[in-house]
Amino acid sequence: MFKKILIANRGEIACRVIKTARRMGIATVAVYSDADARAPFVQMADEAVHIGPSPAAQSYLIADKIIEACKATGAEAVHPGYGFLSERTSFAEALAKENIAFIGPPVGAIAAMGDKIESKKLAKAAGVNVVPGFVGEIEDTDHAVRISEEIGYPVMMKASAGGGGKGMRLAYNEQDVREGFPAVKREGLNSFGDDRVFIEKFILNPRHIEIQILGDKHGNILYLNERECSIQRRHQKVVEEAPSPFVSPAMRKAMGEQCVALSRAVGYYSAGTVELIVSGADKSGESFYFLEMNTRLQVEHPVTEAITGIDLVEQMIRVAYGEKLAITQDDVKIDGWAIENRVYAEDPYRGFLPSTGRLSRYRPPVEGWTDDGAENGRRGIDGVRVDDGVYEGGEVSMFYDPMIAKLVTWGETRDEAADKQIAALDQFEIEGLGHNIDFVSAIMQHPRFRSGELTTGFIAEEYPEGFHGAATDSATLSHIAAVSGFVATARADRARQVDGQLAANLAPPSEWSVKLAGETFAVSVDADSVRVNGAQVDLAMEYTPGDRLIVAEIGEEVLGLKIEVTRTGLKVTTRGAIHKVDILPAHVAALADHMIEKIPPDLSKFLICPMPGLLVSLAVKEGDKVEAGQPLAVVEAMKMENILRAEKSATIGKINAKPGESLPVDYIILELE
Repeated sequence: MFKKILIANRGEIACRVIKTARRMGIATVAVYSDADARAPFVQMADEAVHIGPSPAAQSYLIADKIIEACKATGAEAVHPGYGFLSERTSFAEALAKENIAFIGPPVGAIAAMGDKIESKKLAKAAGVNVVPGFVGEIEDTDHAVRISEEIGYPVMMKASAGGGGKGMRLAYNEQDVREGFPAVKREGLNSFGDDRVFIEKFILNPRHIEIQILGDKHGNILYLNERECSIQRRHQKVVEEAPSPFVSPAMRKAMGEQCVALSRAVGYYSAGTVELIVSGADKSGESFYFLEMNTRLQVEHPVTEAITGIDLVEQMIRVAYGEKLAITQDDVKIDGWAIENRVYAEDPYRGFLPSTGRLSRYRPPVEGWTDDGAENGRRGIDGVRVDDGVYEGGEVSMFYDPMIAKLVTWGETRDEAADKQIAALDQFEIEGLGHNIDFVSAIMQHPRFRSGELTTGFIAEEYPEGFHGAATDSATLSHIAAVSGFVATARADRARQVDGQLAANLAPPSEWSVKLAGETFAVSVDADSVRVNGAQVDLAMEYTPGDRLIVAEIGEEVLGLKIEVTRTGLKVTTRGAIHKVDILPAHVAALADHMIEKIPPDLSKFLICPMPGLLVSLAVKEGDKVEAGQPLAVVEAMKMENILRAEKSATIGKINAKPGESLPVDYIILELE
């Protein structure tokens, strides 16, 4: 077995590989950029080598620096993780020239599957179903329009070398193609150095289902069941689960065998994933089409590990060393259900805009996953697993992917796994930047998710006006009111014990008026009970002023609440929603009606930068007249271009920024008259 391997990656995947290598008795080498100097993966590795400035193009994407680090440390092999150099044939070839093993598939397979255009040609030649489309060279935008009309709208435009949701646009008409095609070419060039684009038919009611492949160098190739990855935003996966609620045993076998045949056609070994697009309208399951093959480890691999008990990273290392797979297809089982939510540094309450910055507080619901080698250990602690690569006080950098952590839960049933997600998300504390915890919690509670009727349009269809918090039922509102009243009493009791604030012999208020979600609750707290609107609440909880997380037992229910003290009460976050809670002593509450309401300022006359980013272009100048919906500016963040449009008809007044400037969030780009 290898004695030392280098991980050519960063963040949570670097941590994950290091943990398994450590269990296998293999020493590890980390490489890091300036931005990652204090990152956990650097501390975890046995050795660490600095490879350059923060931008990936000057560090993690430079193969020569990785190879130099291998030579300097004596690393015998490289695990590329995902992203960066993981699917670059030139990197694998350069390693081979230096007699350094690549923990991944053969160069030929990477080349065959890495180019979306060529891979579709290969799949079609091999008899695999492919989505109708145009896979040749597209001359210009006019040519793209003609192709789209021949295929029939809607169509999907994709950068040939794309991945991770970048370089993709959906077009329903000619205007969409004319706006989107140049943007796809730019994103492909900026992110992948390749501006080629292909166009294909967009399957209505599509489900995104992928098959995990595992092969060795001795001709053995297995499929490790499927993952459902249909819940996506801007083509970026948000929720993944295994198995799929849509796939029958017959479908699983047909898909798996076809994906194995495709893998065998390119001489595949190591871990890989064949992505399929499946028509959700076809209950027979026969309408599935090859989408692409990812010749690397997937972000969502832990859900497959949880239901099969197979450590994919360990298998990749063993295969790279030349070992035969110790399992057969008959050994691959499905035990229970696993769900993964990606916790991103993005603000769902502000249109999912990137939210980079410092993690002033980071407390996951359980300790980070450790690879103890136990089969059930891949399910974490009591079915809850957190894979992360961040730390409290660290920074989520603008230079890399905005994922903070992966939350994986396992249960005997799908509902049990989803319930564990909700409970764990309630106790996941992140402060200092925006995050999507409330959003993924809302998805876990959504009736349509629970029914399993998923498509890749789930988020757009269920949240057409954006996300404003999960729906909260009346019982939960009453529970929040009860907890808030208890907290208010505890804080008042502490206040009276502070010298000079209240007379020591004065009892704290016990009758409260609690307002939230447009309702007013009368809460009474005494030594023996808590009552809401006269009804006793079976509440068991502990709270000391200063606590930010409360775990309350209310009858048979356990409710996790994150609280923040405000000027008028509390901000309470639970069950995927933020609640502004106003709390007043009952005898004071009547006076609140006499307070003057503060009117918020009108911001509609400003074009405000919605996220930290680079101003790529301005489409207007001072004095121009614009109409609602007209593009005004393009801001790039996380290598994604965002078009900012006029919300109303107006005249451009003062312009405060120039293309090429880096803008902070809420910066006023221009003013409207």
